[in-house]
Amino acid sequence: MGAAAGGLAVAEALRRKDYRGRLIVVGAERHPPYDRPPLSKQVLAGVWEGERTHLRSQDDLAKLGVEFLLGDPATGLDATAREVRTASGRVLRAQTVVLATGLAALRLPGQDDLTGVHVLRTLDDALALRRNLTAIDRLVVVGEGVLGAEIAATARGMGLDVTLAGLGHTVMADQLGDLVGRTLTLLHADRGVRLRLGIAAQALTGADGRVTGVRLASGEWLPAEAVVVAVGSRPDLGWLDGSGLALGDGVECDSHCRAAEGVYAVGDMASWHHEGLGRRLRLENRTNAVEQAQIVAANILGENRPYVPIPYFWTDQYDVKIQVHGVPTRDAQVDVIEGAPEESRFVARYSVGGQVTGVLGWNMAKAARLHRQNLIGTFTSA
Repeated sequence: MGAAAGGLAVAEALRRKDYRGRLIVVGAERHPPYDRPPLSKQVLAGVWEGERTHLRSQDDLAKLGVEFLLGDPATGLDATAREVRTASGRVLRAQTVVLATGLAALRLPGQDDLTGVHVLRTLDDALALRRNLTAIDRLVVVGEGVLGAEIAATARGMGLDVTLAGLGHTVMADQLGDLVGRTLTLLHADRGVRLRLGIAAQALTGADGRVTGVRLASGEWLPAEAVVVAVGSRPDLGWLDGSGLALGDGVECDSHCRAAEGVYAVGDMASWHHEGLGRRLRLENRTNAVEQAQIVAANILGENRPYVPIPYFWTDQYDVKIQVHGVPTRDAQVDVIEGAPEESRFVARYSVGGQVTGVLGWNMAKAARLHRQNLIGTFTSA
């Protein structure tokens, strides 16, 4: 269930392993599987047309021998019977079900009542936001995490007047800690983004059904011709109510990504036990979805392999490329071990209790990969 990168990767991995049985991929969107990272960058900037995000050509998809049921979201699951219901009334029964329905964007109260207010989760979201940005001058982005920061950077590159507001005191501090957060905050300020950080967005304002701005808890009003709400997301689990699965921060799986007999989960919605870390983990990035899919395909075919990755994600903002290996946390000790933030080239090491838990490269991808070897012990032994 789910026709994005994770669902497609499971199908392709099964075929590579010579599985010749029937494969059905169900997706809520009408688009064929596409790549999400470019949505907030190349697609939003207009550098790519939407079709360029497609992960495979129609010919390649046809060769897979997979039935794609698109535009028909799953609405229910009986995990014991391995029976899926869809919005159109289909009832699909299978020997194995893989869940890959991803995330749903969080929303602010009243945002659905105003035009000019956007979230960015899908290709259609990105195209709609792109059309809006080409017709306005002033944008407010609510949310200082990776998505909000990327959208703000793209919009500034398009010449818009951009304000970035969020609860965090620095950009992406929750994901990357204060040192990198401060460096990112300075980067956005230097590029002309107006920053209103450490203050909650209290309400959206509007006139004649269209958004006019954002009211902050401090009382300040941020005027806007469009607003992007990027305050986070949650696993898309509503359709799994009553399924019999354990649902918490995602679909709860064992170390083999199995949620129940014959039921697996991959990608943003999967919370699994990482045997190396000795705890549950859920990751929201494309790399994880594809790597996890390989393990799920192997386990469907009886290989019995735990999923023990060293996590990895990246973000591009302006001319800065950031690569992150491992699990950096806000409570970690952060040391710059190569380069310097003021030079816009550095590697940072994250440690907790003397154990290296993460490595970040800021415009130093190769050096960060070399330091990644220091994470192997952390992620392969409990």
